[in-house]
Amino acid sequence: MSEPRVGIYVCHCGHNIAGAVDVEHLSEWALNLPHVVVARNYQFMCAGTGQELIENDIGEYGLTHIVVASCSPHMHEKTFRNACERAGLNAYLFEMANIREHASWVHPNNRSAATSKAKALVSAAVHRVLKHQALEPMRVDILPATLVVGGGIAGIQAALEIADAGYPVYLVEREPSIGGHMAQFDKTFPTLDCAACILTPKMFDAGAHPNITLLTYAEVEQVEGYVGNFHVTVRKKARMIREDLCTGCGTCWEKCPIKVVDTVFEAGLGYRKAIYRPFPQAVPKYPVVDAQNCTYFSTGKCKACERFCPTGAIDFEMQDEIITLDVGNIILATGYDLFDARRIPEYGYGRLPNVFTSLEFERLTNAAGPTGGKITLRDGETEPQSVAIIHCVGSRDKAYNEYCSAICCMSSLKFAHLAKEKTHAEIYNFYIDMRPIAKGYEEFYHRILAEGVHFIRGRVAEITDEAYTTEEQGKLVVVAEDTLIGRQRRIPVDMVILAAGLEPRRDSQNVSHMFGVGCGDSGFFTERHPKLDPVATVTEGIYIAGACQGPKDIPDTVAQGAAAAARVLGVISQKQVQLEPVRASIDESRCSGCRICNNLCPYNAIEYLAELGVSRVNGALCKGCGTCVAACPSQAITGAHFTFEQIMAEIDGILIDAGDYEPNPIEILA
Repeated sequence: MSEPRVGIYVCHCGHNIAGAVDVEHLSEWALNLPHVVVARNYQFMCAGTGQELIENDIGEYGLTHIVVASCSPHMHEKTFRNACERAGLNAYLFEMANIREHASWVHPNNRSAATSKAKALVSAAVHRVLKHQALEPMRVDILPATLVVGGGIAGIQAALEIADAGYPVYLVEREPSIGGHMAQFDKTFPTLDCAACILTPKMFDAGAHPNITLLTYAEVEQVEGYVGNFHVTVRKKARMIREDLCTGCGTCWEKCPIKVVDTVFEAGLGYRKAIYRPFPQAVPKYPVVDAQNCTYFSTGKCKACERFCPTGAIDFEMQDEIITLDVGNIILATGYDLFDARRIPEYGYGRLPNVFTSLEFERLTNAAGPTGGKITLRDGETEPQSVAIIHCVGSRDKAYNEYCSAICCMSSLKFAHLAKEKTHAEIYNFYIDMRPIAKGYEEFYHRILAEGVHFIRGRVAEITDEAYTTEEQGKLVVVAEDTLIGRQRRIPVDMVILAAGLEPRRDSQNVSHMFGVGCGDSGFFTERHPKLDPVATVTEGIYIAGACQGPKDIPDTVAQGAAAAARVLGVISQKQVQLEPVRASIDESRCSGCRICNNLCPYNAIEYLAELGVSRVNGALCKGCGTCVAACPSQAITGAHFTFEQIMAEIDGILIDAGDYEPNPIEILA
């Protein structure tokens, strides 16, 4: 076997590295490391000319291993692996030393320390790369069908993009109709377009598209498999309606004698029947029987809907249906929940009748809502003469959620405009900071200012019905600090609107475990990279879109739905996908069958073979995280590209005496 020949390439990264690390000295010093035959430093190694430098040296010097000392592997490991491959060298005979984040950035004012640390990291990389083995990526076939979970605007957009490209889509929604939160809104900011006018055509297109299979009133129960070959189990709940017979004529809910409060679509302000269609434009058009409130299911009597149905579509014996789907990719677009304003008792929601949530106000102003678009107090008749709108309820608050919910400022401005438009009330907006950051938002803010809305900067302390003055009698009093005038204020109003923040869905943790994606500290799904890969997850073939990833408005949600669809289409068009070969493997001759690894694997990639009494890794599911390697008491598991031999060599390299670096005094003065 021929002697290894290592090439080392040190990047200046502009001033990011060279400003703290003596890159010329580092490259000269690196020539003394084992088997190094060439060491260079270059302004930008990731640039085309930098990559060509590596490619040319591989051919000219017969290099067998490459080390690049630059930035984080998250940024450019793939870039340099590709350069190696173009020159005919296996991509996994490459190692990257991060001397930016781990040296120059942590010692910005200490050139000696930064250079010494960089030497240690380069030495570790050289010792490690000499133990690397040539690896070949796995290839798996891609099924053309895609599963989209969540029928809000993000899910609808993603489904339509893929379906329009000619590929089959299964769109699963837990509610009886697609549409999500947007279907409940009146107007959309900043253009004040009718939300239903924008959304309804897309809902219809999704429902009528030949490539989209709608599975509403359904939930995913199990996900197995891997990118290209996911096997998904879906429970389609019994509607008690034969969809092949129902025409959506409405006779059934007209004749139903039971009326219940609609806590979902009408946010508790309106009523629906025990058999109902969520809203007039619902897709699909078929109603659903609410078994909990239906007289037949509690007493065995009534069946008025069945008697009057002209097509015989009512089926009280219908059972849930279990459907299995085989798909190549999955998009999660499960949306958000509104912050429960009852959690802030000092704001009085649920205790003081005329304190409304933002969603309740949306339904009040909607022409199809419970009041026909008339803004009234809880009595359903009295028009408010003064309205307070409280921003950031449950957001930007260490007691609840520290993050900004992104939409509250603009929603509150929209509410102020609608209240001005439909009433003669004085409007007060209580805000912490105004954040109208997107296209047309600042202009909308100035429009609301010009309409005469009062803005009070400061966090609201409480909302009370205790009156101190005659003016406050019979009113709600908003107690807040006004930071612009430096004093506390008490503003009496008839109505208060709480702009509730956005939170992760209540079952987001369970969903993340089911699909093998992560949740951040706030509970939203975690993207693979917050800037460079905001729609992919750590699990190959599973993507996220919309507010399940974090708070965002409708334009950003639609954009992310389209982006996730584009990623899926890119994978489908390849017909095969190449998987990273950094995977664990089990030496079955040493495996004791203890099954510790089975229970610890976060990706369910290890199966126990009872007939052999050993465990085995499914390479397509494994992500190479190393949990099983560390846990195996028999040391029967090896992580490719992270073997014990490679890790120990890296440790030996980093402990080498690099010597203290003493910079030239002239350099310090320069």
